[in-house]
Amino acid sequence: MAHFAQQEAQDFVRFTFDKWPSSKIEASKCVVPMAAVYTPLHRFSAEKQTLPYPPLRCRTCSALLCPYVQIDYVGKLWVCPFCFQRNHFPQHYHHMNENNLPPELFQMYSTVEYAPPSERASPPVFLFVLDTCLIEEELTFLKTALQQAIELLPEHALVGLITFGTQVHVHELGSADMPKAYVFRGSKEISKETILDHLGLSPSGRAFQPKSQQPTLTANVRDGTFVSSVKRFLLPQAECEYTLGALLDDLQRDAWPVQPGHRPMRCTGTALAVAAGLLGACVPGTGARIMAFLGGPCTEGPGTIVGKELSDPIRSHKDLEKDTAPYYHKAIKFYQGLSKQLVDQGHVLDLFACALDQVGVAEIKVAVERTGGLVVLAESFGNPVFKESFKRVFEGGENALGLAFNGTFEVLCSKDVKIQGIIGPCASLEKKGPSCSETVIGQGNSSAWKMCGLDSSTSLTIFFDIATSDQSAASQAPGRPFFLQFITQYQHSDGKIRIRATTVYRQWVENIANGEELISGFDQETAAVVFARLASHKMETEEEFDATRWLDRSLIRLSSRFGHYIKDDPLSFRFDPEFAIFPQFMFNLRRSQFVQVFNNSPDETAYFRMLLNRENVTNSVVMIQPSLITYSLQGPPEPALLDVAAIAVDRILLLDAYFSVVVFHGMNVAQWRNAGYQNQPEYQAPIEDANAIIAERFPAPRLVVCDQHGSQARFLLAKLNPSATYNSAQGPPPGGDIIFTDDVSLQVFVEHLQRLAVQS
Repeated sequence: MAHFAQQEAQDFVRFTFDKWPSSKIEASKCVVPMAAVYTPLHRFSAEKQTLPYPPLRCRTCSALLCPYVQIDYVGKLWVCPFCFQRNHFPQHYHHMNENNLPPELFQMYSTVEYAPPSERASPPVFLFVLDTCLIEEELTFLKTALQQAIELLPEHALVGLITFGTQVHVHELGSADMPKAYVFRGSKEISKETILDHLGLSPSGRAFQPKSQQPTLTANVRDGTFVSSVKRFLLPQAECEYTLGALLDDLQRDAWPVQPGHRPMRCTGTALAVAAGLLGACVPGTGARIMAFLGGPCTEGPGTIVGKELSDPIRSHKDLEKDTAPYYHKAIKFYQGLSKQLVDQGHVLDLFACALDQVGVAEIKVAVERTGGLVVLAESFGNPVFKESFKRVFEGGENALGLAFNGTFEVLCSKDVKIQGIIGPCASLEKKGPSCSETVIGQGNSSAWKMCGLDSSTSLTIFFDIATSDQSAASQAPGRPFFLQFITQYQHSDGKIRIRATTVYRQWVENIANGEELISGFDQETAAVVFARLASHKMETEEEFDATRWLDRSLIRLSSRFGHYIKDDPLSFRFDPEFAIFPQFMFNLRRSQFVQVFNNSPDETAYFRMLLNRENVTNSVVMIQPSLITYSLQGPPEPALLDVAAIAVDRILLLDAYFSVVVFHGMNVAQWRNAGYQNQPEYQAPIEDANAIIAERFPAPRLVVCDQHGSQARFLLAKLNPSATYNSAQGPPPGGDIIFTDDVSLQVFVEHLQRLAVQS
């Protein structure tokens, strides 16, 4: 594990297998896909510098100069490792020799970032879209959070405001003396042309300019020298902070009356369509974010997810399975169209959904995920989960998210490797070529993708295929390298364009029956994350897909392929250390919220899967298999097995399940705390560690503090291995606990696995 973590620290990429079989047939026998999890904007180490000049590209395949090129110092040539094209170095490289190399040719710069000089700098744009169908308390919480966020924005950032309830109000920030807003009906779908016409931004409107003359928001925006049509709705923070504050102070709940027994008439879809149209007219092709704050379900106009009467229940997983959700497919189609518009414009949709009921995250998911937007799900705008998460979006320092805008992502590979597709927060640019595989996973048939929004933890899962032909036999000989290059171009928070490239090489291995070389390069953490994302994707795209059965079959095949055993003798089965923890990952994945949707709403399931698909390997592993630490008076904190046997009356347990952090007090510890001992250091350590986890994570997890046998102890018990249940032959140890479940334990699961694996 340490080896793979070290590779990730260097190049921000982890592979399921560090060495690949040299044929497609052998790769299929590996069961685990040949895949990589890559974090494009992972933070650089302090010793690495950004290069202040444009990258040097191959004239044939556009690959960037990297440490793996062959160099002719006499002829001033370099040979591309991808297409073997000979390229001349430009004049400013002619001083180089064996002892004087540019940084991008050093091994430590296998990941390199370029900041080409440019006079143009586009400021970030934030368009806030607020739901006003809220109770007074919730609206107050939201207004307070928004006012604090506006104060944290850079002075040159452009800001806009849209509020909606039964109708949509687009607020003009350029008229501070007399507040003005444009109103749209929320009950019907409004075309983009109609939106622009009403806002005075259409071709017939006075403020409209041809696309070639539309404003490119450069640094001049600080001097106010941009088109008046933009200035009416989007103003620099320094110029509109007072106006926005006054608007928010005066903002009232939606005035439209709500009939008894009915839900408020909330036109979420129309509001988001108006926001997308406004940004498309004012700032096309530059970094902009729509930040939507929703406090309930859409009941009016496009994107409706439930009827107005409270007697109409909001769709559940069972309704979706039986296809009895009347609004679902129409809403999905609407948000797919909205996502396409946002991707074409290069804009992001962020979603902050805070309500006790569902708000439609499952339907809006396609637009948020394809634009790379942020998502936070909480019970209230006053909940710490929302407040801490929203504050982190704008805060600087070590815990800053590092927001970037309007990016593109491209994968280049050796001719023996094909790209099947990507699962993650991006949208295909449909750039087809010889490197595209016929097999498609996720967003495939392309070697380039749009990433409208990304940050320092945004990760992508790229699936690869192996080409098989007589011509590739020589290049795929054991020990020969193959190369992959990941190129990300994006708008930095300073408004300038940057280019980051990661170039890695791996080796082909001989197709041997026992596969020692393959085993030595197996990364079980990455493999578990890839399986989790692939299972979630199949559950959403394939009808009647049984994820549990698929995971079980895959694990049995993997065990038969890489396990050591005597046929038909389960007791002889053993795994190499490289595979030892993988069955445990799969056991917890089968029980996780990604596979078991019972007791979760469609909104919660969509939320969990969105975060699984966008986080790095380390965070995703915690989602699949939470970490458990035990605290006692006998010694320092220690890691503990994720098992009910870890519970004891004289211990405190800290469970990190990513979406929640649980501090669990044993029965005696709870009594000592009630007696006033809680201020001693040994009792404070778990809470301090829990707060440290919350402070560095986005979205902020929910903190649960509970006692043994208390009602909230279920948050811990649901994640533990049920080695002791109500029907176990042996009861719990003295002071321990049991779990009331019919689920099998990890031990029983492994025994079944061994029995089935040795029969193959």
